[in-house]
Amino acid sequence: MKNFSLLVKPASFNCNLRCEYCFYLEKRNIFRNAKLMSSEILEKMISSFLSLKMPCHSFGWQGGEPTLMGLDFFKKVTFFQEKYGNVGITVSNGLQTNGTLLDDEWCSHLAKYNFLVGISIDGPPEIHNKHRFTASGEGSYELVMRGLSALKRNNVEYNVLTLVSDANANFPIQIYNFIKELGCNFHQYIECVEFDNNGNLTAFSVKPPQWGEFLCKIFDEWYKYDRFKISVRLFDSILIKLVDNISNVCTMSDNCRQYFVVEHNGDVYPCDFFVLPELRLGNIMTNTWDDFINNPIYNDFGKRKSRLNQKCKECKYLFLCAGCCPKNRFGKGPVLPEKLSALCEGWELFFSHTIERFKGLAEDIKIQRQKELEVVKISFAKVSNPLRFQKVGRNEACPCGSGKKYKKCCGK
Repeated sequence: MKNFSLLVKPASFNCNLRCEYCFYLEKRNIFRNAKLMSSEILEKMISSFLSLKMPCHSFGWQGGEPTLMGLDFFKKVTFFQEKYGNVGITVSNGLQTNGTLLDDEWCSHLAKYNFLVGISIDGPPEIHNKHRFTASGEGSYELVMRGLSALKRNNVEYNVLTLVSDANANFPIQIYNFIKELGCNFHQYIECVEFDNNGNLTAFSVKPPQWGEFLCKIFDEWYKYDRFKISVRLFDSILIKLVDNISNVCTMSDNCRQYFVVEHNGDVYPCDFFVLPELRLGNIMTNTWDDFINNPIYNDFGKRKSRLNQKCKECKYLFLCAGCCPKNRFGKGPVLPEKLSALCEGWELFFSHTIERFKGLAEDIKIQRQKELEVVKISFAKVSNPLRFQKVGRNEACPCGSGKKYKKCCGK
């Protein structure tokens, strides 16, 4: 069975914020009066997933806002993971949150079970509050900062996710330095791309040139001052691709079959951008993971990624871009995967500006790896050669460290 991860939506579209650009709130049209995930569904999902043989069982908890489930729900999560996890397996948990409900009790539990928390921050208050506000219309910045402080106090591993929209796209250096000043060394920048009913980019979406310029300026700042100190997820992924030829994010892969979305009611879908009735793969209460993996809908969905526009096929950056995320290929006219990404111009600008420096960094990494390998070889030789070749008297202590005489141990 191929490896995959789970993206779990225990609270479905429900959220305590009303972010203007949120793409998942519209799922209320599919899951009307959605309830929260039950213990029965949670246990079935965890027990069946952990029964599979994989190098790592990865759970991503998203929404909506997953912390609306309450801390007791996540205590059940870790209880079931411990109950059904066999000795020796690796379980990882990622929680993507707006941070407004986090406190010391929450963060103590997250720290105890090594959750990686992604907290959404779009910039300083005047920028963050433009699109990220509460149900009553008030800015959420202060509530988020309170949650961030709780993460820090309890030593929870976290990164900051920044959605790049019209609110912050023109201030890349300000945003980058602001996140650094928050004490965060792990940055993730995600493009805000949404289309209206006419296939045009919405007013709050980042425009193609803006996206390219934003990434270029952050890269220049990062490369000059922080390339050995700050992790930017996109930059890390590009280097992993160049060094190891591994696509560690789905957007760089040529097939959209990296994970399954599990909704509050146990329904399973291929991607959270495509939680649609026609792409429902089944339900974890009645289907198996083999059923989902072998579902023709899932396989056909995955193949859409490689149905590329002719310009993509001829592009020298295709091995990094992979045609961009299919959700960005819509726009005007019929929905076809062969369309160009709305951000194509921006990606071209970014890659042309940075590729040679990325290649240089990739070569540096390869050289450093080789040096480290040589150190290991040398260290091994220094430790092992005396044991293998040193002449030892039969009545002397055995050099293996057992405490026995050589004639009673390795000299038999």
